[in-house]
Amino acid sequence: MSEFAKVWKEQESNLDMYVPIVARVHGASHPEFLEVRKIYDELRPFFADSISHKEQLKDGFGRLKALTTDYTVPKDVCETYEAVYGMLQALDQAFVQ
Repeated sequence: MSEFAKVWKEQESNLDMYVPIVARVHGASHPEFLEVRKIYDELRPFFADSISHKEQLKDGFGRLKALTTDYTVPKDVCETYEAVYGMLQALDQAFVQ
């Protein structure tokens, strides 16, 4: 199992649960997270077969890094928001390896 597949398996259920919640709770004050959710939703189908979708994932993670300034957590958000950025960053780092 690749490192990316391992990290995805560990984070999948939490990301699927937390991303919509964070978007609902913080979307008005942090509209960039609405775009994070959109990118996550676009990328999610490719996670199970990352080998066949390297270009889509490379592009998507690049967009996430740019949008979030390398997953920098805003100061006025909850721990769940911070956790989502941490999980996305872990996926991104596992993909690069």
